[in-house]
Amino acid sequence: MTRSLVCAGGGMRVAWQAGVVRALEEDGLTFDHVDGTSGGILTAAMMLSGVSGAQMCERWSGLDVRAFGSALPLADYLTGPWSLPALGDADGLLTRVFPALGIDVGAIRSAPTAGTFNVADFGDKRCLAVDAVDVDAELLAAGMSLPLFMTPLRRDGRVYTDAVWIRDANVAEALRRGADEIWLLWCIGNTGTWGDGPLEQYVHMIEMSAMGALLADFDAAAQAGRSFVLHVVRPDHPLPLDPEFYLGRISADDLVAMGYRDARGYLDHRTEAGVVPDRFCTQMTDTPPGVRFRERLHGEVDGEPLVLHLVSVLPSDPADGPVSTAGFLDHAPWGGRCFLADGGLGIDATSATYRARVRVDGRWESLVARRDLVDDPGPDAWSDATTVSLQVGDRLSTTVRLGVRGAAALLASVEPVGVHGPVDRAAAVAQLGRRFLRGARKRYAG
Repeated sequence: MTRSLVCAGGGMRVAWQAGVVRALEEDGLTFDHVDGTSGGILTAAMMLSGVSGAQMCERWSGLDVRAFGSALPLADYLTGPWSLPALGDADGLLTRVFPALGIDVGAIRSAPTAGTFNVADFGDKRCLAVDAVDVDAELLAAGMSLPLFMTPLRRDGRVYTDAVWIRDANVAEALRRGADEIWLLWCIGNTGTWGDGPLEQYVHMIEMSAMGALLADFDAAAQAGRSFVLHVVRPDHPLPLDPEFYLGRISADDLVAMGYRDARGYLDHRTEAGVVPDRFCTQMTDTPPGVRFRERLHGEVDGEPLVLHLVSVLPSDPADGPVSTAGFLDHAPWGGRCFLADGGLGIDATSATYRARVRVDGRWESLVARRDLVDDPGPDAWSDATTVSLQVGDRLSTTVRLGVRGAAALLASVEPVGVHGPVDRAAAVAQLGRRFLRGARKRYAG
């Protein structure tokens, strides 16, 4: 059986794919061919450079997101907005992002796994699947140079740019190379909701283009009688857009943890038949109105530091479903970072409790992290609010704390989701406070 991994684009949000790759590797999945388009080029290039899933997560965690941006020469900006070549160029990718992520063109060219990288030839208006043995750093960067945002690559009288407007996931190339099983990593949004504003609508154009090309690949395969098994790993809800990452409203750690969570959700319930290759295979639902927030708690076990990182989306209306949580535990004696699966947050009248599974030494353990929402008698309100009891199977029972900086970071991370406009955004944040204070009010009333 020939198995291909197709890494679709998603801008800087493809940090999410690193968590997916780690989960796939944990399940022992290997690939005969890896293909990358747009932001997915980063994932494919890292894999073909010999960077493991765990190392991919570490490298994304250490990457300064500002490395993606690099300015044009001042003279270009002085030409005025109607003659501006782009907002920036690819120098940041070439000199900072690629090295930080461990992308090595020499290793890619000699990789034992076959690879392809998709670049648009603007003159021919075609998507070129450049074989890994023929790729260079400038072509990799060109494949990620989204029009308006980065200048294209001009070489030998040709213009090369991001292929996302032609296709964002080259299933056809995987089939051409004999794939019997295709794993598609999809982090472009796909809902039926039309958003307002130029950024949202620019992304909608990419979504339409990406899905149109994907469905065309499916149709062509069906007409040719070409059967294959399709597996799709995707988020349940659209990921935050690049500006939120760039502005610090979401972090690479958050996105990687979400990718691991989403991959485990698919892996644990997948069937040998995979999913039907149709328009529903990448479909997501809208994020319910609410807030996203993260907290990073610190503790110590037997003299070794322990960090619990959690990122959650809390719907304003409890009827909108359970709270989704992703995250990880950092504890050196356990081999470093252990990501959470099946994470959720339950809130009742007296407590907020995170529950998840965590893989330690190849074995799944239950994780329970509980915070009391009711202040105990005495002058210890701060300690009560910032202390969380943590239980991980039979391995440990301890407490972890936010601290002053952690509490400030938690408050700063609160971001409305699923809502638009200042009034609705403020209402979503206010609802979060009411849900957490409700327990204390009920307790005191009783």
